[in-house]
Amino acid sequence: MNPEKISFVYVTYIRSTPEKVFDAITRPEIARRYWGHENVSDWQPGAQWQHVRDDAQRTVQLVGKVVEHSPPSRLVITWANASQAEDPQAYSRVAFDIVPYEDMVRLTVTHSELEAGSGMAKGIQQGWPIVLSSLKSLLETGQGMDVFAKPKAA
Repeated sequence: MNPEKISFVYVTYIRSTPEKVFDAITRPEIARRYWGHENVSDWQPGAQWQHVRDDAQRTVQLVGKVVEHSPPSRLVITWANASQAEDPQAYSRVAFDIVPYEDMVRLTVTHSELEAGSGMAKGIQQGWPIVLSSLKSLLETGQGMDVFAKPKAA
């Protein structure tokens, strides 16, 4: 029996342009400023992409393939832990949809095909909100947030 699959959807509004939001997702030098990682690829459909930690070891944490590349409105990639790269069942899918919305942009991130209850599902449910908040902060104020921050004990 196949495990149950779930999706996680996050929508945010950013005072920016579609081009700047798309560049922030796909250009390593921008992504490291709000994510602490770089998304590395040539972004052609079928190409590999890697999510590389911006540290001395340059650790590849996530891998996948580019499914769709339609700048500046849509990017779709597959997504798996680097340690599970050889397991086709380990891959989920992430779609970034960028829509002009008056003087801002509506960014919708849909992370689908996640195994319900998995570590990946739990991780992205915590990770996407802070990463996308940091992206919004960077584009609106010029400074990202610490995406590795932990909640303070009460």
